[in-house]
Amino acid sequence: MSPRAGKAGPHTLAFVESPVQLLNVLEWAHAHAPGVGLTLVVLSPVDPMTRGQLRRMSELAREEGHEVRWEEARGGPAAPLQTIGGLAGPLRRASRIVLGDPFSRYVQLLLTITRARDLVVVDDGTATMEFVGQLARGERLVRWHRKGGRPGPRDLLLAPVSAAARRRLTPGGKRRVEVFSSMPMEDTPPGVTLTAHTFAWTRARFGPPRITQGADLVGTSLVETGVVDADAYLAAVRSLAEVHGAKRYFAHRRESTEKLHRLAVGTGLEIVRPELPLELIARRGPIGRTVVSFPSTVVHTLPLALSGTGVTVAVCDIDPAWLTRNASPRARGFLSNVTDTAKDAHHLSAVPAV
Repeated sequence: MSPRAGKAGPHTLAFVESPVQLLNVLEWAHAHAPGVGLTLVVLSPVDPMTRGQLRRMSELAREEGHEVRWEEARGGPAAPLQTIGGLAGPLRRASRIVLGDPFSRYVQLLLTITRARDLVVVDDGTATMEFVGQLARGERLVRWHRKGGRPGPRDLLLAPVSAAARRRLTPGGKRRVEVFSSMPMEDTPPGVTLTAHTFAWTRARFGPPRITQGADLVGTSLVETGVVDADAYLAAVRSLAEVHGAKRYFAHRRESTEKLHRLAVGTGLEIVRPELPLELIARRGPIGRTVVSFPSTVVHTLPLALSGTGVTVAVCDIDPAWLTRNASPRARGFLSNVTDTAKDAHHLSAVPAV
């Protein structure tokens, strides 16, 4: 254990399942309790790219004085029960819980155990916008790209857990709920404290970056989630690379190897698999003078992380013709909202893929 972690001890537990969630817990700790350690519980996924980034982010967390507890939460049929059983004691003793993904079934199960009166939700990208909106409207917690579809057997089985988590994440009595976010919120749930996330830790810890000429492209996993057609996506990336003179393509950690190979062959772009969240990679540099992204979290976070550097972030909206038949009815409106709110909040320019 880090020498500083004992100050927070078991009283503050943070649960993360992705590198971005871990980054945003570090940002929250920097803003709320600089110099005080907390216990970070990594509920490790199976994806190798995500695990690698989480390992590297865990090193940064330890350097900041936090204890990191790595749980092989998906390491076999017995892993969930072993993980939850091992965390039951710390959960009951914790006075504050910080979490990165309120839609996670794992986190929802853990919330049924804790008695903590302070609950903090840190950014998990654009999903945070949907979570806050659903909480405000009293809706069940469903990820945006699945909204509109019929619940499957697993959803029905875990519906009571999800409902209990929604109640736990609703302020009431002595229970306080904070959302620490860099995303714009249309609806504010009654009693929820919204705290601005400005990437202060990232800007203090890294950079400023060396800026190169030309543009860099930022990838998205919309093909992998079944929202965007693969061929349409390839054509759009090829067009953007030609128009903007881009040389590099920063892959999302969930993009498939097959798709990235197609992109490399079909566009000539250098495919970069970042070892850290893009906000840190961009802040460390080198980074292109222009960064072009499809609608995603980074159109909100990169302008904050790169504030004052002179880098321009531009967004390419998703053409409705690119959507697959399986895309949920919510997908088109949600993606347009991500783009429009980023333009308003950060004065981003829009670029077409022609």
